[in-house]
Amino acid sequence: MGPSTTGATDVSDANRVHIFDTTLRDGEQSPGISLNTAEKVEIAQQLARLGVDVIEAGFPIASPGDFEAVETIAKGVEGPVICGLARTHKADIDAAWGAVKHSERPRIHTFVSTSDIHIEHQLRTDREDVKGQARAAVALAKSYCADVEFSPMDATRADLEYTAEVIGIAVEEGATVINVPDTVGYTTPEEYAAMWRRFYELVPGLDRVETSVHCHDDLGLAVANSYAGVQAGARQVECAINGLGERAGNCSLEEIAMLIRVREDVHGFGTGINTREIARTSRLVSRLTGYPVQPNKAIVGRNAFAHESGIHQDGVLKERTTYEIMEATEVGLESNSIVLGKHSGRHALRDALEQLGYRIEGNALNAAFKAFKEVADRKKQVTALDLEAIVSDEIRDRGDAHELTSFEVTAGSGRDPWAKVSVTLPSGEVVTGESTGDGPIDAAFRAIQQATGTESELAEYKVDAVTGGEDALGEVTVMLRTDGFLASGSGVATDIFEASARAYLRALSNSLEGAATREAEAATADAAGERTPGP
Repeated sequence: MGPSTTGATDVSDANRVHIFDTTLRDGEQSPGISLNTAEKVEIAQQLARLGVDVIEAGFPIASPGDFEAVETIAKGVEGPVICGLARTHKADIDAAWGAVKHSERPRIHTFVSTSDIHIEHQLRTDREDVKGQARAAVALAKSYCADVEFSPMDATRADLEYTAEVIGIAVEEGATVINVPDTVGYTTPEEYAAMWRRFYELVPGLDRVETSVHCHDDLGLAVANSYAGVQAGARQVECAINGLGERAGNCSLEEIAMLIRVREDVHGFGTGINTREIARTSRLVSRLTGYPVQPNKAIVGRNAFAHESGIHQDGVLKERTTYEIMEATEVGLESNSIVLGKHSGRHALRDALEQLGYRIEGNALNAAFKAFKEVADRKKQVTALDLEAIVSDEIRDRGDAHELTSFEVTAGSGRDPWAKVSVTLPSGEVVTGESTGDGPIDAAFRAIQQATGTESELAEYKVDAVTGGEDALGEVTVMLRTDGFLASGSGVATDIFEASARAYLRALSNSLEGAATREAEAATADAAGERTPGP
């Protein structure tokens, strides 16, 4: 069957592959990522526009902030199932239900390890206890919620027959989804498919529930293994935007979605993904997490549809399909057609934002309009990509963070670079610092440290242009290490010094908040003998 106008594929229910997005849970566990509630909600709303079937919104027991984010998403994001992760402990499951119960389509996802290496060294228990944990957890979750997912963590390194027993217990207790994760990215496509076929033989009733794959990319096989699982019978793929996640990351949502779409002629599967929203979703997640997309990244990298070789260029000019198996328009990479000028008003801005999928009113619109005017006064034209950057930059501003009040920077031949920076603290107090440095950016960062009384190690500094041209918006990403905790921040401005200072302050705010959050998470995990939440 052919593609629909939305970019989704019309297929029978038997061949429909559901997309389970874990960007906000497993993706946020990537080092340096620390999203606040507003940022998580914005990503969740975009995931709904993208057409994902399930949003794993977080791990509610981890911290009050995580609980709040999951609860806010459950209350405000319509369409997808909203899922909360929980270990097999009662407190976890209670918290997960408390956070997702406001959703029209709530799900509790509970898990426990079945590999002997995890049972012995992480859980410090035995196989019988794990079976009891699985039974009790699924039963409790089922008493709260009709839709319950169960995962035997590290299943691809576990004894297959034993894991089948645990899965069978979860099915008996009413689990509606069974997810078998390749937690450490260890398996191969052939092994994974064979494992699934064996589970269908060993577990009574497995063919009557939805089965799911969750594959990590430690050996670069996350997409291949996920695809193998689908071919073996699974109909849910757990994945993340830009492949974010623990260590080397998860199966990339954009890659598995386009693999299913482009090669439908081979497998006959389809998804509900609106592929034209893929590029926009990728850019939003990249900006808010501070994780750039590598240029040669499949589907969404800036070189994904670029041709350098003369032979390739000649072929594409004569006939695009000589060297392109899909069109850039299919994934929304051409979405830069909206253009506004400095005389455009609020109404024009609101209409333009609505075309991009942003519905902003009241104070939020006023703030976006103010930021737009500041940019428009310096640029000849403001494009769709500029507007996305401006809006996502405004989302990052919050009342409990360090904010840039003013700055001065001087540099030149024969003089030391110097900067003076004023910062508004979360308390509302304005503090000022000044310093010299190895360069003007270094001087500005040192001035911020002096003003705020903090010391952080600059782990990464990256500058990009949002669009081409001399008047392009600059987008800066800063990653700081404070007391061993890594956090990132981004800033957008036509002035690269301003963008850098804003990015540094956001990274600082995230590091201070994140250190407290991760300390609470670690305490929770230590109490349960577990350090890594999630399949």
